[in-house]
Amino acid sequence: MSADLVQLVTSLAQRARAASLVLASAPTVAKDAALLRLAELLETQQEELIAANRQDLLSPHASGLTPSGIDRLTLNGKRLAQLAASVRQVATLPDPVGEGLERRVRADGLEIRRVRVPIGVIGIIYEARPNVTIDCAVLCLKSGNAAILRGGKESFHTNTALAALVQQALAHSSLPADAIQLIPTTDRAALTTLLKLDSLVHCIIPRGGESLIRFVTENSTIPVIKHFKGVCFVYVDQAADLAMAEKILINAKIQRPGVCNAAEQLLLHRSVAEKFLPQVARALAAARPGGVELRCDATSSAILKKHRLPHAAASEADFTTEFLDYILAVRVVDSLPAAISTINRDSSNHSDAIVTGDANAAHQFLTGVDSAAVFWNASTRFNDGFELGLGAEIGISTDRLHARGPMGLRELCSYKWLVTGAGHVRS
Repeated sequence: MSADLVQLVTSLAQRARAASLVLASAPTVAKDAALLRLAELLETQQEELIAANRQDLLSPHASGLTPSGIDRLTLNGKRLAQLAASVRQVATLPDPVGEGLERRVRADGLEIRRVRVPIGVIGIIYEARPNVTIDCAVLCLKSGNAAILRGGKESFHTNTALAALVQQALAHSSLPADAIQLIPTTDRAALTTLLKLDSLVHCIIPRGGESLIRFVTENSTIPVIKHFKGVCFVYVDQAADLAMAEKILINAKIQRPGVCNAAEQLLLHRSVAEKFLPQVARALAAARPGGVELRCDATSSAILKKHRLPHAAASEADFTTEFLDYILAVRVVDSLPAAISTINRDSSNHSDAIVTGDANAAHQFLTGVDSAAVFWNASTRFNDGFELGLGAEIGISTDRLHARGPMGLRELCSYKWLVTGAGHVRS
């Protein structure tokens, strides 16, 4: 590892730490001004951003990506408009910094308060997901955190162009330029250096495949908030409205299969499997050219075979796989408790849904499934910061400490105690 590279990353972290101390008390109006300017730039600079994105899409690095990886990498006018809208939404949200969490006054008059404060400096490590550059920048700014961004080689040109817009937006405000910095190299040694700077960086958030997250977790001396894979289930209960179940499953599987909240697993109650499975298999085949490959257990395979519908026998590994593709594993279960047990054993505790008209069954599912987000009669695709009203998200945490599910502004804060006395001393 070169001394110059170590110095570069260390300098970025030192400047980020200095910026974080300024940001911690920055006025909301200054943060919102930077965000609104960024939203304007995302709209007015679309042509330049799409040109930079095209460089990445045509680079040798992109050639090895799966179709879902290419989809995540791609920016277009619609997606840039959505990014701009999410930035504006964050600007409208309440500033979490300084929010009072509790207050009490002791009998001797000592006042004790607990208030929300920024974490400090956050390192975000991500792969071919250029939207992360904007999502993380705006959420960190609004929550008073400095951010060091390290994107993947597949999206280097796009990330660089987006980070340049963030710098323009910061220049439009009174906020420090070092509040958001992009590491200007994809050299792995830069990442290794960053992961050891625990005296300057307070939290690491990796966004990407399981191998990246495991590398970061195993090599970091800084606390890591993990965003592991999404092995997401849809369970169709015996009391389900089957037309609703079809609609929800098609949305959860097909709308955007290469994202972590897409459905990968279908569980069917035995009493509805014979009717629903052929129905939904035909609907999935009709929903897109090429349909969806169904990988079935013995019971579901026998049903589809009887109806002469295409399918494949599932391997044991299929039942715990995040496909990120037009592939769906299918199983039949005998009861609601069996469905809950299967999900708790085989899911990644990310996003799981039940379709049922039985409120008691829904209650058992919502309380019994141990996942970050659990849905009743709704698609798993709603486990998203924008959809849940957070404006945007820095990721969807599958951890339990300190954040779980979509991480918005409040999840990017810690707290501190403020104690006010009048010459109080401890006896």
